[in-house]
Amino acid sequence: MNKFDYLIVGAGLFGCVFANEMTSRGKKCLVIEKRKHIGGNIYSENIENINVHKYGAHIFHTSNKKIWNYINQFADFNHYINSPLANYKGEIYNLPFNMNTFNKMWGAITPDQAKEKIREQSGQIKEPPKNLEEMTISLVGRDIYEKLIEGYTEKQWGRNCKELPAFIIKRLPVRFVYDNNYFNDTYQGIPIGGYTQICKKMLAGTELILSVDYFDQKEHFDSLAKTVVYTGTIDRYFDYCYGPLQYRSIRFENKILNTDNFQGNAVINFTHRDIPYTRIIEHKHFEFGKQEKTVISYEYSDEWNINKEPYYPINDTYNNGLYEKYRYLAEKEVNVIFGGRLGSYKYCDMDKVVESVLNITANL
Repeated sequence: MNKFDYLIVGAGLFGCVFANEMTSRGKKCLVIEKRKHIGGNIYSENIENINVHKYGAHIFHTSNKKIWNYINQFADFNHYINSPLANYKGEIYNLPFNMNTFNKMWGAITPDQAKEKIREQSGQIKEPPKNLEEMTISLVGRDIYEKLIEGYTEKQWGRNCKELPAFIIKRLPVRFVYDNNYFNDTYQGIPIGGYTQICKKMLAGTELILSVDYFDQKEHFDSLAKTVVYTGTIDRYFDYCYGPLQYRSIRFENKILNTDNFQGNAVINFTHRDIPYTRIIEHKHFEFGKQEKTVISYEYSDEWNINKEPYYPINDTYNNGLYEKYRYLAEKEVNVIFGGRLGSYKYCDMDKVVESVLNITANL
């Protein structure tokens, strides 16, 4: 007989929310995790009394009040507003693109002046945009493309902008107001004390095994539960039978510095291609820290292989077609639920991950 109702493969946000929901319904869950810690990519580690986002910056934001109330059960959130900056050869620009950006770039003071400058430069694109370069120029003009997009994007994706699909740039907002808030969502903040505490509370009452690879003992683990909830890479589940899906990976270089303030902002992107890293994160600013020291992380975008952590799915025509083949196999699996960023081969904001789990568990 099965010992558990659910075997949850992966202790990231999807797995933790799922475990919390089903445990609260009286179901028995076993969570197994390949890493030595819970939380997946939202894991935060306390270093020098600073909560360090070990796998890159995560800001919780949503316009869904139900999701905001749900996540606030597990931690108090501060009022942090994501306002990243861009550094191009020592020139500092506001992100997302807004009137502060246009004023620094062109001296534009009014929205009409900024729009006229963009019309002047975007007119160079006569046909519907075919790639990321043409899409960016059509949206914000060539000056912003060359200073703030081209080098950063090519570092991020390891490809020329002419080879990247146009839709990628649509994630970056463009606003004709003096507003440096990156997100338009109603609710936004950082959990006071970091994200790891949230996952710990979600896993209360759930059996947990860390530092174990599901595929090393798949048959054994499958025998323990009625249903498997799988949050790893979908192609790995099917032993790469159609070939591996492609991702971009990230390499982090962390430093503890004997200063109370290194760069004055939580996130600064470095947009010139000659700077090898894509951005520097100064973690204390997420929680308005006053510590005597600071911790910074240099982020380097990296080519991915099956021995590295997959971060960003490359959702181009080839990979999306390959994913559809794996999705078809997944739909035929009995008593297996695929979910999360890796299980669905899709970049997901945290609120959308939570929402997807709540929808799934409500229907079980």
